[in-house]
Amino acid sequence: MLEVMMCVVGLALSLYVNFCWVIYYLIFCVLGLAIMVEMNYEMLDWHVIVSGVGFDSFSCGFIMLSLWVVMMMMLAGGEKGLSSSGMSLMFLFISMFFILGVVFLSLDFMMFYLMFEAILIPICILIFGWGYQPERLGAGIYLLVYTVFCSLPLLVLILSVGVVGGALWGFTSVNSVMSSLQGSLLILGMFSILGFLVSIPLFGVHLWLPKAHVEAPVTGSMILAGVLLKLGGYGLMRFSQWGWGVFLNYSSFFISVSLVGGVYLSLVCLRQVDLKSLVAYSSVVHMGLVVGGLFSGYMVGWVGGFVMMIGHGLCSSGLFYYVGVNYERLGSRSVMFNKGLMVMFPSSVLFWFLLVSSNMAAPPSLNLFGELLLLGSLVAWGKWAAWLLMGASFFSGVYCLYLFGWVQHGVESKMLSGGEGLSTIEGVCSILHWGPLNILFLKGDLFS
Repeated sequence: MLEVMMCVVGLALSLYVNFCWVIYYLIFCVLGLAIMVEMNYEMLDWHVIVSGVGFDSFSCGFIMLSLWVVMMMMLAGGEKGLSSSGMSLMFLFISMFFILGVVFLSLDFMMFYLMFEAILIPICILIFGWGYQPERLGAGIYLLVYTVFCSLPLLVLILSVGVVGGALWGFTSVNSVMSSLQGSLLILGMFSILGFLVSIPLFGVHLWLPKAHVEAPVTGSMILAGVLLKLGGYGLMRFSQWGWGVFLNYSSFFISVSLVGGVYLSLVCLRQVDLKSLVAYSSVVHMGLVVGGLFSGYMVGWVGGFVMMIGHGLCSSGLFYYVGVNYERLGSRSVMFNKGLMVMFPSSVLFWFLLVSSNMAAPPSLNLFGELLLLGSLVAWGKWAAWLLMGASFFSGVYCLYLFGWVQHGVESKMLSGGEGLSTIEGVCSILHWGPLNILFLKGDLFS
């Protein structure tokens, strides 16, 4: 089944993107990674390819997600063809994929940090060059300031551990060094995870995300929500090998912030008038659950966070894509104008419903699988968390229904003329967003 899906993706891309050599290379990468997935290795077992490069099931899954989202971006931006703008856009997409591949395959923390920061370059170029409004400059600066400055403690800690450990920055070689840290260096270790929490982002350091999403083009929002937010979660997973037991002493603080922030931002979503802002804030809510699961200290929380990140990457990318589809027809993302599309734009109703229902963790989506694992780990960590989880889950369903009901029902906008159905490329991109999100639910043994 997986091989058939890869062939469909390759065929669709070859029809709409005139970069055959790129398509052949991406298909080769997908098939190679599909073989890795079928190897049935243990979740935390590393498979070293060469010195400093290797993978486990977490990194393999994130590379698959990155490749899938980048291919969806190529479909979404494929209408530019071989124009100068289209060539530059495709080069940015390929650059993003290679940088993300290095991040997820790196066994060296210094290389991981450099590529973790390098991914900001193509993202900012995408926002500055293809953004919609003049405010995109401020949004890009917001993104740079938050991510770069908050990750500086991580760089200082990596250099300090390298000095203590004799410039050994491998994930496993620094474990003994990190576990022996004391005093100021241990405090620095606590601040070093701030860079990952900003990237996720955790409630309180999330202000850059809505601004970046609103000003970014649709492809920029797809990569931001689909993959870039997952870098923070992946970084926390890898950072855990630096003496995670020390940081579990502070898990109460991070879990409390993530759960309280999830309830609060679910209410904030109900007051949004910009569709992109609504989807962006919903991403913070879902990733807050991931933070809670990672800090719970249970393996089921780790697996649940991993599953949630994969599912959210597909679902949120699809939602941002559909917000962009509406924007192309209406010229607005305001909920005041995006109304009555069930009458004026009926071919999009099914995919809107499928993606919104997946976003609220309705079966059989991968988000449901991830949320159940996360709920179990957090309730096992503390019974009081169940009350906050109930509130976050309830209001998440409310704003998802609000999103679908407002967009599809109501008095239709006069800005949209009838009879404008989905194009072939939009239909293919919609299916390829929703398909894996639900097919992977039936293949749950991949995450065991």
